[in-house]
Amino acid sequence: MNFQQLEYIVAVDTYRHFATAAEKCFVTQPTLSMMIHKLEEELGAKIFDRSKQPVVTTEIGKPIVEQARIILKESALLKELVAEKKGSVAGELKVGIIPTLAPYLLPLFVKSFLKKYPLVRLAITEVRTETIMEQLKSGVLDVGILVTPLGDAQLTEIPMFYEEFMVYAAKSEPVFEKKYVLAEDIDVKHLWLMEEGHCMRSQILNLCELRKQVRDHENFHYEAGSIETLVRMVEANAGITILPELAAQDLSARQQKMVRHFKDPAPVREVSVAIHRHYVKRKLVDVLQEEILKHIPAKMKEPRQREVVQIR
Repeated sequence: MNFQQLEYIVAVDTYRHFATAAEKCFVTQPTLSMMIHKLEEELGAKIFDRSKQPVVTTEIGKPIVEQARIILKESALLKELVAEKKGSVAGELKVGIIPTLAPYLLPLFVKSFLKKYPLVRLAITEVRTETIMEQLKSGVLDVGILVTPLGDAQLTEIPMFYEEFMVYAAKSEPVFEKKYVLAEDIDVKHLWLMEEGHCMRSQILNLCELRKQVRDHENFHYEAGSIETLVRMVEANAGITILPELAAQDLSARQQKMVRHFKDPAPVREVSVAIHRHYVKRKLVDVLQEEILKHIPAKMKEPRQREVVQIR
């Protein structure tokens, strides 16, 4: 038994496919299959049911794979301890970030982070919240940058900053004439929303019970795939949408004139880094968090009166 074999069974358990697992482990499928077969012979137990597609981990295989994950994490911890004592910051960091953050947050810190830490390889994937949570727990991702709280005991959340929600309204909307907006001022019949699956959609619907109001208007059904689409729909077809602060900062001077703030306490979303509770590359996570915060406006980090809108 060796670490390589443990990595292979964890990969198969994660991806449920021998070919995909081999690709992720940078070996041929025959090599991966042979090494796993040898491990099964050594243990005297079948870890995977190969007759099913996708591949299924057997009942006796489940605790074996779980123990393999623990062993690999403990091994990684030893390497992390040595690297930290040497003062080096190196290695691969697999990051998942939600689509409503990625276009606005990544350009702020990625270039400077890579310049400061040239021995770190950032592998960033843009995925939705539920996928990030699943992949953090399976080990596919090291860290997630997403909106919290998540309410998952297996994950550790480290809040970084708070994005204020803002109203983006066409000139024809009554709220355009207001300096500060209340949630009840929003006409849900004119509200453009993200499509199902985006945590921002859930937050907007939970904002002062907008969910019930939207449900009461069955003819309201259009859903956008991105914040940019929401902005364009307002500009082309009138109506209202709600934007997070970093996205609003990316607007042109002309577009900024269409932005209205909520009356205090303004609704915000909490942006955090999330890791598995047994995650070991804490030094890499710490420097990532530090670099992000260096590029976030101070007012988004300062304690102030806020109304954190829940995801669900």
